[in-house]
Formats: sequence, C-alpha cells, structure tokens
Amino acid sequence: MKKYDVIAIGELLVDFTENGISEQGNPLLEANPGGAPCNVLSMLQNLGKKTAFIGKVGQDAFGRMLIEVVKEQGINTDNLLIDDAVPTTLAFVHTEKDGDRSFSFYRNPGADMMLRWNDIHKELLGDTRIFHFGTLSMTDEQIAETTKKAVQEAKNADALISFDPNLRPLLWNDLEDAKRQIWYGISQCDILKISDDEITFLTGTNDIDAGVTKILERYRPALICATMGKHGSKAYYKGESVFCAPFLREDTIETTGAGDTFMACVLNAVLEKGTEALSDEDLMKMLKFANAASSIITTRKGALKVMPQKQEIITVMNNRKRDD
Repeated sequence: MKKYDVIAIGELLVDFTENGISEQGNPLLEANPGGAPCNVLSMLQNLGKKTAFIGKVGQDAFGRMLIEVVKEQGINTDNLLIDDAVPTTLAFVHTEKDGDRSFSFYRNPGADMMLRWNDIHKELLGDTRIFHFGTLSMTDEQIAETTKKAVQEAKNADALISFDPNLRPLLWNDLEDAKRQIWYGISQCDILKISDDEITFLTGTNDIDAGVTKILERYRPALICATMGKHGSKAYYKGESVFCAPFLREDTIETTGAGDTFMACVLNAVLEKGTEALSDEDLMKMLKFANAASSIITTRKGALKVMPQKQEIITVMNNRKRDD
C-alpha cells in the first residue's frame, strides 16, 4: 500500500486576479494562491484523497502565505521548501469579457524554478499511486532535469504518471523547446490531460480527433482526456472515444483553475477504477463529473482555496438531469 494517492511537483505561486475598480479608476487585484499542481491536489483533497506537494517558494510574505494555505487544504508540505535568495513567482491574470484569460508572469527566475534533485525527499516518490507534473517545471534546464529525474524515480516505483502540459507560451524562451518538453511528458505518462489549444500547438491541426491520432501515432498513454472549454471534453481509451457536453453557466466569471479541477476529477476516477478496464459508462461518468466540477470553479475567484466539494458537484449533475 502506498501512503499517498497523488504527489505533484511544480509551481506554487500567487495569481493576482482582477476584482473591481478603485475610486481612482484603477483595477483592484486580489492575491489568490495558485499553481496548477497544487490546484489539482486541493481538488483531490476535497474528494477524500491523500496528497503531497514537492516544490519551492520564496522567503517572503507570499511564500509564507502559500505554505499556510497549502497546509490548510490538507496537502502534505514536508517537501515544500523555502528559497532564501529567489522570490516567490507571481502571475497576473487578465480576464476577458467571456471569462477567458491571459497571463503576465514575474518569474525570472522564481523560487519554484530553483528546486534541485538533492532537495527532493526521494522516499516520497516511492510512496504514491500517481505522480503528477506539467511543463512549468520544465521551462529552465535545471528544473527540467529535476522534474525528469523525479518522474523516472516515480515510474521505477510503479506509480502511474499523470501529465498536463499547462502551456504558458510567455514562460518559454523557445516554443520549440516547449514542444519538446510536451512530447517528453506524453512519452512518460499513463494519463494525459490536454486542451484543444495545446493539441493545435503540438500537432498543427484544429481537429481534436486528428490531433489525438497524431499523438497516439508517437506515444500511447493509457487514457487521454481532451478539454475543449465551452465545447465540452472527450476521453480517448483503447481505440475508442467518448464525448461529454459542457455544463455552461451564466454566472461564469473566469476560467482560472478549470483545467486543474478537471484533471483532479480524472485522477480521482483513475484512483477508484484503474486504467485497465474502463467501460464507456465509466468514461462518461468521469467526464460528466469533471465537467460539472470545472463549471463550478469558473464561478469563483481563484482556485486553490475554493475548489468545489463533492456534494456541490453532484448537485450540479442532478440539476442537469432535471433540466434534461
């Protein structure tokens, strides 16, 4: 038996999100704890799973706040370290009228980039059922090396590997390197969550099915989930695909954390059902739950502290049934 259900490595940062206008007409920004890996873990905690995070923050007020918030969510922080020299990464999230986002980052470098292999508690990597990572911990050569060693160590200990590219073009000096690192992640993972934009970036096609086919021609993750925003999601498994319609909401304010919420729900389904014998019904249940959960987070500012509870998700799904 492994001690943890999911361990994640990567960025932990502060998302400054817009929250109104001041009396002087200036945008007001709210400091929300964020970072995709911990967002995923926070949602999993709400679903009753046991998680741990591997990363670094700065020796500053933001870093101390992040450590406390992660602890409050119940995520193990034994390998969440503090860098004395480099500050915590900051992200400024600009929200469009339709709720979509653009980002500005203060990360040159950020403390999350300073994690090194000798910082990692190696015993953690052998004590998890799933190991999760993304590309923000591979934007720089040294943190990429650390991430890849951790992935290999977890694989050697028979953990399932989960990967979400979570592409942020502004953080890459060379987008061809971003493609290489995404292909690396796909080559290693058992569970892939990838957005429609990332599929287009990687494969050059806007057709989701054609893009996934190109991915499967090179590597074969056991389960691929493609997210398409307001157009729903699809799961690809053993040569078959299942589509699930979105849960569109009139009260959506921003999409921060929607993909991470979806990812966590997929991992939750894998933890409960495995990857060996998923039926179409299993895949549809997984996608519906993930889509419903993602719709809830779009109605809230931030993500890590406000992930939906299981009963909230079930209520949204039940309301859909009544409407149908």
